[in-house]
Amino acid sequence: MNVFGFSADQVAARIRSSGSVARTLTFPQSIWFGAIGFCLASLLVFATVAFGERWMYRHLGLSGAYICWTLLFIAAGGGVLSRLVIGPGRLIRFYLLFSIAFLAYAIGWTAAYFTMPNRAGEWLGSIAGAVLMGAVLAWAFGAMRETLKMIAVLFAGNSAGYFLGDFLNNTLRGKAGMLAWGVAYGLGLGAGLGAALYLAQSPVRENLSCS
Repeated sequence: MNVFGFSADQVAARIRSSGSVARTLTFPQSIWFGAIGFCLASLLVFATVAFGERWMYRHLGLSGAYICWTLLFIAAGGGVLSRLVIGPGRLIRFYLLFSIAFLAYAIGWTAAYFTMPNRAGEWLGSIAGAVLMGAVLAWAFGAMRETLKMIAVLFAGNSAGYFLGDFLNNTLRGKAGMLAWGVAYGLGLGAGLGAALYLAQSPVRENLSCS
């Protein structure tokens, strides 16, 4: 049994028991919703960096600040992205799943970057984060056959958002640069997450189309 309750049979059973009609998005809709929704979450997190980074480093330390930012991403992003999940009873289930997936992504990225604190480390972190997050999401939704595609879209979205944001930050500098980085990063990773969640739910849509 799928521990998160996101297998095709479990989702179909919840839909039948609730008497509701399943709402599904198209692939482009999922990408746009993920991009815009996660952009807002990212902007919130990057605003705390722009306006409170020194305070957080002074009172929380480097590790504490990174943990705080990770938790903010989970809290803000999980609620928004849960809207992409098919069927009722998804919010708490998805928050639990997204917490694990985003923590895996954050661990992969930071481990790679702290080991190699340069541009190569950033690229390695983007790959490691995408692999870990994609694998967790694919397993949770019972969509292992989509794993490579999910990793690819997560890597593409994360890399585009992160490196474009880095360029904007270095160009604009200051608080404006940091906020621009937040927007770019949120749009990029959010688009990747929207695409990945659409692919992850392929078994669910196939089950619903046959029922």
